[in-house]
Amino acid sequence: MNPDAATIAAGAPIQVDLAPIAEGQDIKVFWRGKPIYISHRTKKQIQEAQSVALSSLPDPQPDSARVKAGHDQWLVVIGICTHLGCIPIAHEGNYDGFFCPCHGSQYDSSGRIRQGPAPANLAVPPYAFLTDTKIQIG
Repeated sequence: MNPDAATIAAGAPIQVDLAPIAEGQDIKVFWRGKPIYISHRTKKQIQEAQSVALSSLPDPQPDSARVKAGHDQWLVVIGICTHLGCIPIAHEGNYDGFFCPCHGSQYDSSGRIRQGPAPANLAVPPYAFLTDTKIQIG
């Protein structure tokens, strides 16, 4: 009783096994036709993201609001630049996060806009941890 391809394409939840993702590595999966970046953040990336003064951010949001409690090492964001919808590149730019080469928007390791024309942070899709090593998106 698995959903057919049309149902999956329309937005059925997907499950992702996190076990093979090494610390410091990103993977890209697709949900509802959108690229989803899943980042296994390093301790350094987490500390940097948590220590940013919210007043310095164009779209202030604490790192804790962008990750699940107890799973700070995992960042899950929709990989679509909030400026004009381009696909940013992971682990690029000045903030060890995401860089959109189209117009220069730079996001930090929490997916928050730090520099460039993008008006907002990368969106966080609805997701939940099923186990410590498996998530469900959608």
